[in-house]
Amino acid sequence: MSPLWCARVFLSRFMPDESKLIALDLGERRIGLAVSGPEGMALPAGHIVRSKLAQDVQQVIASAQERQAQGIVVGIPYTLQGETGDSAKLALGFIRALRRALGDDASLAIYEMDERFTSVEAEGLLRESGVQPSRDRASVDETAAVLILQRFLTSLGS
Repeated sequence: MSPLWCARVFLSRFMPDESKLIALDLGERRIGLAVSGPEGMALPAGHIVRSKLAQDVQQVIASAQERQAQGIVVGIPYTLQGETGDSAKLALGFIRALRRALGDDASLAIYEMDERFTSVEAEGLLRESGVQPSRDRASVDETAAVLILQRFLTSLGS
């Protein structure tokens, strides 16, 4: 069974239609956040300034709980060939740390989503809206998180 199929089954059986998800764009300096809104909308939700792994994980969990999210979607930056490069390994390590921190707490499910090109796409969207991405990197991270969440929500519907 694919992880995506399992996510579809979980969401359809155990989560109400308006359940919230929070998505993460894991960067070196910041973690971009997005949250699902009504009718499958993905909305920017700020960012977390990175410090140490354990503190980052706790801040993500706190953000998810504060927003009453039932799941966390983590963007995985696979290589162009779909392989697990260094950045993807770091993201997968972050997921392991999240799962360890949550322990037996089943109230927050964790999902993975391929995030290839989301930062490039986010920069393009911001330029189109008149924002200079090089001057506002936090907006790039937030917008990339929105794109990750949109991809995930779209994949559930297909």
